[in-house]
Amino acid sequence: MPAPTPTAKRTQVFYRMMPKVELHRHLEGSLRLKTLVEVARSHGIDVLGTDRLRSLVQINDSEAYTFQNFLSKFQTLRLFYRTPEIVGRVTREAIADAALDNVRYLELRFTPVALSRAQGFSLGEVMDWVIEGARDASQEYAITTRMIVSFNRNEPVELAEQVVQLAVDRRSQGIVGIDLAGNEAEFSARPFSGVINAARQAGLQTTIHAGEWSGAANVAEAIEQLGADRIGHGVRVIEDAGVVHLARERGIPFEVCLTSNYQSGVVASLQEHPFRRMLGQGLNVTLNTDDPSISNITLGDEYYLTCEELGTPLTVLHDRILAAARAAFLPEAERMNLVKSLRAELEKTVPIRSE
Repeated sequence: MPAPTPTAKRTQVFYRMMPKVELHRHLEGSLRLKTLVEVARSHGIDVLGTDRLRSLVQINDSEAYTFQNFLSKFQTLRLFYRTPEIVGRVTREAIADAALDNVRYLELRFTPVALSRAQGFSLGEVMDWVIEGARDASQEYAITTRMIVSFNRNEPVELAEQVVQLAVDRRSQGIVGIDLAGNEAEFSARPFSGVINAARQAGLQTTIHAGEWSGAANVAEAIEQLGADRIGHGVRVIEDAGVVHLARERGIPFEVCLTSNYQSGVVASLQEHPFRRMLGQGLNVTLNTDDPSISNITLGDEYYLTCEELGTPLTVLHDRILAAARAAFLPEAERMNLVKSLRAELEKTVPIRSE
């Protein structure tokens, strides 16, 4: 991939070709619209045509950008997990789409409770179907994929305990971490501290959604009380200098999702996103999609937005890609090999600044 001239505005194709690392992508927000239409027709799901379905599962400009509207898309999506074949198919397609965007390493998180409810499947069954689909797609598309198992704050702790135990039992099959997600504006993370600690003791790493729809105090809680290895989103950390200092001193990686933060009402506009301020204050920021089909984006689109619309230098983007690789839930030797291979590929475009 040749480097562009200094005065040229790099195209979206340029960013699509760039090697990538994705740490924060939800399977349930990565379903192809075409697949949803096919499933709706074959299983009698009444969505009143493609345009109506699109409005139910994707953010559109005519609706308010709020976390309530954003989360409502998942309510419709939960209707579609009707068979093992569908769960496997959407997993394979999510990974295929990442590979087409030149994602070299993907951590795909999924919520077993969400996948199980449409037909009353067992949590273990749906986890196995996702694992199988991920294994097949990773081999077919030559992409390294690991999985993170999510559970939500608004659901019973006992349910989270079941999910964590099932994840621990499947560590050898590509599950590397757990994720506490859901509505942080109305539900506390503290009841899940014992579950999270048990997962950590069993060898799983932890990422926690915090500082997205609620303030910096939730980021501090996730780091100090829950021992988070990474923070999902975390953009409101910037509201408290003390929490910024805490996160910077501990080197906590932040899984930032620009478009999602705008569409879910976290920031008033993309231009006001604190991504650049977070970098300026020395925070360890990475770029991710969150829910690419709900937002109708790719990670390449987010890279384009970061550099061409928000004015981030390409060398800084390179650094952030390598930062994401260093934050991967992989054994140290695998992480370092990933960093090395990405560095070599990225240096063919614009040299990476020394660290």
